[in-house]
Amino acid sequence: MVIGTIAEGIARGVETVVESVTAPFAEPAIRLGVTGLSRAGKTVFITGLVANLMDRGRMPQLRAAASGAIRSAWLQPQPDDTVARFDFESHMARLTAAEPSWPEGTRAVSELRLSLKVAPRGMLAGLQGLRTLHLDIVDYPGEWLLDLGLLDKTYAGWSADVLARAEGRPGGGAFRAALAAADGRAGFDEVAARGLAAAWAEGLAEAKAAGFSDCSPGRFLLPGDLAGSPVLTFAPLPPDAGAPRGSLWREFARRFESYKRLVVMPFFRDHFARIDRQVVLVDVLGAIHAGPRAVEDMRTAMAEILAVFRPGRNAWLARLLGGRRVERILFAATKADHLHHVQHPQLTAITAALLREAKDRADFAGARTEAMSIAGLRATVEDIIRHEGEDLPVVRGRRLDTGTQAAFWPGRLPEDPAHLLSPAREGAERWLDGDFAVMRFAPARLSLKPGEGPPHVRLDKAAEFLIGDRL
Repeated sequence: MVIGTIAEGIARGVETVVESVTAPFAEPAIRLGVTGLSRAGKTVFITGLVANLMDRGRMPQLRAAASGAIRSAWLQPQPDDTVARFDFESHMARLTAAEPSWPEGTRAVSELRLSLKVAPRGMLAGLQGLRTLHLDIVDYPGEWLLDLGLLDKTYAGWSADVLARAEGRPGGGAFRAALAAADGRAGFDEVAARGLAAAWAEGLAEAKAAGFSDCSPGRFLLPGDLAGSPVLTFAPLPPDAGAPRGSLWREFARRFESYKRLVVMPFFRDHFARIDRQVVLVDVLGAIHAGPRAVEDMRTAMAEILAVFRPGRNAWLARLLGGRRVERILFAATKADHLHHVQHPQLTAITAALLREAKDRADFAGARTEAMSIAGLRATVEDIIRHEGEDLPVVRGRRLDTGTQAAFWPGRLPEDPAHLLSPAREGAERWLDGDFAVMRFAPARLSLKPGEGPPHVRLDKAAEFLIGDRL
């Protein structure tokens, strides 16, 4: 076992060196990771970004597009034959159909390669031909993203954390009843273990439906081909250092470590550790609507997740030595089209404050970070309506549930993010200054001119930050 592990490590080291040595002489590529928690809009973001990089009529803030330096863009097979291809064509077809609909959410890791033919800039531009830059976009299920925070936790520590958080969440009654009847020191019984694991998974699903973010382990919500396996048959139990060998507690602790080793580590090693640039998508509006506890839950979840990243400046020598780092991280609040643009600065400020811990850590390590409010596909138009003697900046769109047109005013976001984050940290049950509403909009029917991608909110600004320096 030890020899096999060493051999695997040597083989991976050789692969890293070969890749690093040959990279300067090959066509350059950027690996862009797109991550975020469930319902943050990863699939729509990727589809909108790719469509607008291929047809750049709506990308004025991407300088290489505005100047004409990007001459063409086309899709190619991704370099990794073992990873599913991101189904851009099907997603785009659904969004541009006569009766458009939102695409299905991410259920597995997928990848897409977009190649850009770019004209050189600078003093020697006239002496050089067009060059090719590959953009490899990697999509990760939000449910699996949560697992990265488990890597530096013990079973006892994880159990204590999640049991404490579960007390303030809705749902989970079946698990609490099963936990009260369980004896961690009793001999292990597979039937009892399955009952506890199933009840825990049910509680996670209920918390997720209520707007909470940290619902780990993530594979309990999206198990794939691991459904029913022992590696997904465990649940948190109160810490018990004196639990005997062969007990329920000891077996759950062993399976927790197996889950980290066999599920989380390969995911991190094969995908996350190879990222150059990172997008972190967050449904801030959904969390605000769910209440203070959901906002605090999102803040702690994102802090734990981003602690796993190794941000910093990439260099050829660092890659040769295996020290690859994330160079740029974009923290993006999605669904900005659900707000009139006059409230976008408040949404961006709340996002930056919500992710302050992670952002400060990345900035200190040398990575460039930025927060902004975006929408991968604009589903609304803006308007001003008169209501009770006041002009309200609203958005109009087609409701997802009824298909009818509706004007929407979510409430007034505070200028100072502390007015939200402070009661969230203090465990408040609800907002003192009123509630914040959300509405689910269907995609708008599109009529695109030649050379135009779908309408969006700040995808061009996001692209400029993420890859503009390489164009």
